[in-house]
Amino acid sequence: MKYEVKGEPMPVVICTLEAGEKMITESGSMVWMSPNMQMETSAGGVGKAFGRLFSGENIFQNIYTAQGGPGLIAFGSSFPGSIRAIEITPDKPVVCQKSAFLAATDGVQLSVFFQNKALTGFFGGEGFIMQKLSGRGLAFIEIDGSAVEYRLEAGQRLIVDTGNVAMVDSSVSIDIQRVKGAKNILFGGEGLFNTVVTGPGNVILQTMPMSNFVTAVASMLPSKD
Repeated sequence: MKYEVKGEPMPVVICTLEAGEKMITESGSMVWMSPNMQMETSAGGVGKAFGRLFSGENIFQNIYTAQGGPGLIAFGSSFPGSIRAIEITPDKPVVCQKSAFLAATDGVQLSVFFQNKALTGFFGGEGFIMQKLSGRGLAFIEIDGSAVEYRLEAGQRLIVDTGNVAMVDSSVSIDIQRVKGAKNILFGGEGLFNTVVTGPGNVILQTMPMSNFVTAVASMLPSKD
């Protein structure tokens, strides 16, 4: 499978498949395709279906297969931002924010990742439930705004505003840290907690979380009398 990402800030990933190759995606993500792409809708079992529902995805997934020769299919982002291609291997699963998954080759498995720490779940900006991508293949994830990637060494930490963590390797731990000082909390504009990611592993941050975008737009709307 070959791919090309085009069209930021509302990007699409255009995938060229050989005969028999498959792509898995969330329902509604396909934006155009060649006539020989055959679609099959599947829930993949009750457990997997409810897992996707809890992680912010649709219960059903669409499987597209190139029939009788090479095929072309494009998947579109649902929010202004960027699309990143992530290589998934059995020894390197990744954890993403809810609704990050866009599409993948059929060797990639989507499941639920639960935050074990209550405070991190409440105040870390990512919630208790995130998405885990495992197996083997290529996955495409949606990033809100632009993507910035860091490689953290073992024990190396990065303090991030809540909601700006888009994806981490499963080897990276996610925790929270309370903002120090009453004036900082009240007037600093950064809230009560920040998210702390600790290596080893890769971290992808996003510059404009959807929640921040919604807040910014709402602040400019006229208030009701």
